[in-house]
Amino acid sequence: MSKTLVAYFSASGVTEKAAAQLAKAAGGDLLEIAPKVKYTSADLDWMDKKSRSSLEMNDAACRPEMADTSADVSAYDTVYIGFPVWWYTAPRIINTFLEAYDFSGKKIALFATSGGSGIDKCVTDLKKQYPALDFVGGKLIRGSVSGDVLAELL
Repeated sequence: MSKTLVAYFSASGVTEKAAAQLAKAAGGDLLEIAPKVKYTSADLDWMDKKSRSSLEMNDAACRPEMADTSADVSAYDTVYIGFPVWWYTAPRIINTFLEAYDFSGKKIALFATSGGSGIDKCVTDLKKQYPALDFVGGKLIRGSVSGDVLAELL
């Protein structure tokens, strides 16, 4: 039987809500990709070129530390990875997550939340950075997660 994991990073709670709905709809387990140091509103001020998120996103090699890297992802066949779109791509902590675990042989479906940006560049960037991984789709989620959204992801 196929097991599903919904892993997510959420800075403000929007992606967390979508991930919880997706996990319920998919019958999967939920895993928060939590940073070791939580983001403050000042950290997330994209207008401030010296804010933490701005500095991270301007450094392609940046890998923010996760609070926990002990999850057993080996038990899952399908992994949904969700995040807010930052600077038209995935936040750097998603790179940290992808590099912390072995995803070989797993289907990876990306989902993102955003007030204005799409997910296409996120998917393209991650496929380029991790060509050995099996990314099977990407979907921008606005509003609630339905069975239709689930079908579009896989």
